[in-house]
Amino acid sequence: MTVSPQKLLLSGERSQLVVIDVQERLLPVIRDHLSVVASIRFLMDAAALLQVSTVVTEQYPKGLGPTVELLRNHPATLATLEKLKFSAAQTLMTEWSVSGLSAPGPPLFRAQQIVLAGIETHICVQQTALELFEKGYQVFVAADCVGSRAADDHQWALYRMANAGVIITTAEAIAFEWCERAGNDSFKTLSRLVRDRDKQRSDSN
Repeated sequence: MTVSPQKLLLSGERSQLVVIDVQERLLPVIRDHLSVVASIRFLMDAAALLQVSTVVTEQYPKGLGPTVELLRNHPATLATLEKLKFSAAQTLMTEWSVSGLSAPGPPLFRAQQIVLAGIETHICVQQTALELFEKGYQVFVAADCVGSRAADDHQWALYRMANAGVIITTAEAIAFEWCERAGNDSFKTLSRLVRDRDKQRSDSN
C-alpha cells in the first residue's frame, strides 16, 4: 500500500483508531496516567461521534487485566483483540484477515491512516507504529494519548517515531481533522467535548 504524500491531514473516512494495552495493571504505573487516559477517552468519544471505528488491544489480559473501565466497551470500539507480541501490527492484521467481521473487507486494510493511542510509548506503541509504517500505512500518534513509566522513554520514543516518518500530533488536532468543518451538528457536539475536556483539565490543576 502507498499513501500519497500530499494527504497530510487526517480523514475520518480513511482512518482507524487503535488503542493499545490501556489495562488495569499497566495504567497505574504510567507517568501522568490520569491525564493520558482522559485524553484517550476524549479521542474515543470523538471517534464515536465522527464514525471512526476503533480497535482496542490487550497484552496478555489474563495476567495484566482488561482494558480500564473508563475505556472498556466504548461505543466506538469495533473489537478488542488479545496479543502477546509487543507490536500490535501482526495481531491486528491477522485477526482482521480471518475474522470476516466487516464486508467488503477488514477495516484495518481499508484504512490508509492509522491513529495510535495507548501504552507504553516506547514499547508497544512504538513497535506497532514502526511496523505499520514499514508496511505502508500512514501512522499518526497522539502524543497526549500515549505514556510510559519514565519521561525519557516517552520523549525519546516520540523522537524516534517522528524521525522514522510517523506523524506526531495531539488528540484535539486529530478530532478536528476528522470533523473537517464547522457549522454542523458534529462540530457543535465536538466543541462541547472540547469544552468539557478543558474544564476537566482546569479542575485538575
